[in-house]
Amino acid sequence: MDNTPSTSIATRFLDAVERVGSKLPDPITLFILAAVLVVVASWLASAAGVTVVDPGTGATISVENLTSKPYVQRMFTDAVKNFTEFPPLGLVLVTMIGIAIAERGGFITALLRRTVFVVPKSLLTAALVFTGVQSSLVADAGYVVLIPLGAVIFAAVGRHPLAGLSATFAGVSGGFSANLSITSLDPLLVGISQTAAELITPGYEITMTSNWWFMIASTIFLTMIITVVCERIVEPRLGVWKPDGSGSRDVLTQQISASEQRGLRWASITFVLGLGVLALLTIPDQAVLRDSQGSLKPLEQSIVVILMLLFLVSGIVYAVVTRAAKTDKELATMAGDGMATMGGYIVLSFVMAQFIFYFKWSNLGIIIAVNGANLLKSLSLEGPFLLTAFVLVAAAINLLVASASAKWAIMAPVFIPMFMLMGISPEATQLAYRIGDSSTNMIAPLLGYVPLIIVAMQRYKKDAGFGTLVSLMLPYSVTIIVLWTLMLLVWVWLGVDIGPGVSAQMP
Repeated sequence: MDNTPSTSIATRFLDAVERVGSKLPDPITLFILAAVLVVVASWLASAAGVTVVDPGTGATISVENLTSKPYVQRMFTDAVKNFTEFPPLGLVLVTMIGIAIAERGGFITALLRRTVFVVPKSLLTAALVFTGVQSSLVADAGYVVLIPLGAVIFAAVGRHPLAGLSATFAGVSGGFSANLSITSLDPLLVGISQTAAELITPGYEITMTSNWWFMIASTIFLTMIITVVCERIVEPRLGVWKPDGSGSRDVLTQQISASEQRGLRWASITFVLGLGVLALLTIPDQAVLRDSQGSLKPLEQSIVVILMLLFLVSGIVYAVVTRAAKTDKELATMAGDGMATMGGYIVLSFVMAQFIFYFKWSNLGIIIAVNGANLLKSLSLEGPFLLTAFVLVAAAINLLVASASAKWAIMAPVFIPMFMLMGISPEATQLAYRIGDSSTNMIAPLLGYVPLIIVAMQRYKKDAGFGTLVSLMLPYSVTIIVLWTLMLLVWVWLGVDIGPGVSAQMP
C-alpha cells in the first residue's frame, strides 16, 4: 500500500466517512427519517410559498404540502402501490427466480470457477469493470446480476469481496452512459435535446450516434481509471480479506469435475440456443419482439423476463445433468430458498419506495433542480469553465433526482439554447450532461438499487450501511468526474468529432 501523505490523508478521510456513516441508524430507519424530513420540508417550503417556473413548459411549479389532508390520505392509500411500482423491485425479484435455480443448482458457482481459472488475475478487475460498463446494453440488469458476482469472484481468488463489488458497481453505474454500442439511453436523451435545440434553430437534427465516438473512447478510459482506483486506493484501504470460514473460497478454487464439465457444456449449449431463439424473435422485420414501426422497444421491455428465462433454463439443465436436482420439487425448493434470501431487500425497498414517492409528490427535487440550473446560468461563465460547471451541477442534481430523462427534460431547455448561442453544439451539451449524470450515480441516496447493494455488502460485512457504501464509492465518483471532465475538455480543445460527423462546436 502506498504510504504517501496524500494517500494517508485520503484514507483517513474515507475512514472518517465510514465511521460517521456507521453511527447512522440502520438503513431502514434512515429512510424512514428521510421520509419524515421530506414531509416536514414540504410543509415549511409550501408555507413559504416556494415556486419555480419549469423551463420546458413555462408552467409554475409549487411545493406540495404533504401534511395536507389529500397527501396524508395518499400516504395510506398508495403505500402498497408505491411499493409494487418501485422500479427495481420487479426487476430484482423476477431475475432472482432464474438466478436462484442457477445458483442453488451449482451452475453459477461452476461458471465462476471456470472464470477464475480462465481470466488472468492481472486482468480480473478490468474484465469486471468493462463488463459492468457494457451492461447498460441490457438496461439496469447489471445492477442485479453483475455487482453481487463481482464480490463473489474477488472472494474466489482471495481478494476482498467488497473491492470486487465496488469496482463492478462503479462500472455499472459510473459508466452507465458509456458503451461500445448505442443503448436505450441515446434515443431517450436525443428526443429531449432536439426539442430544445429547435428553440434556436428550427429543424435542427440530432442523431442517436451524436455522442458515439466519445462514448466508445470513454468505455476504455473508464475501465482503466476505475481499475486503477480499485487496485491502488479502495482495495489497499480494505486490507486483507479474512473469510468467515464457510469454505466458499475453497469451493470456488477447486478444479472442475467431469460431471460439472458436462453440466457446463450442456448449460452453455442451452444458453446459446436461447440466444438463437431470441435472435429469431428480434432480427426479422416482422419479428415478435419488434413493434409496428420495426423498433426493438418490446425487446427492451422484455429484458427482465429474458434474463430470468436464460438463467432458469440453463440452471435447470445444469442441475439435471449433474444430478444436483432429481425432481421438479427439488427445483422448486431451490427457487424458494434463493428468494428467501431477499427478505432484507424487500423490507428496505418498501421503506425506500415510500421516501422516493414522497419526495416526488412534494416537487422538492424538481424545484432544487431548476434553481440549480438558474444558478449556473447566472454565473455567466464561458468556454471550458462553463462546461465544467455544467458537469458539476448535473452531478449534484443527480443526487436528488434519479431519473436521467426527468433531469434532462428540466435542464435541456435552459442550457442547450444558451450553449448554442455561445458556440457549443447541443450534442456537446448533452455529452457534458451525461458525464455529470453518471459520475455520482454510485453515491446517490435515491438510486433505486441502493437496498440491493447494501444487502450484497452485508453478506461480507454485517454492519455495512449507507455510510460504508459512500466511503467505498467516493474515490471512484471523485476520480471519474474529474478525469472524465478533463477528457471532455481536451477532446473539445483538440476539435475531435464526438460522434460521426458531429463537432462539439456549432457549425
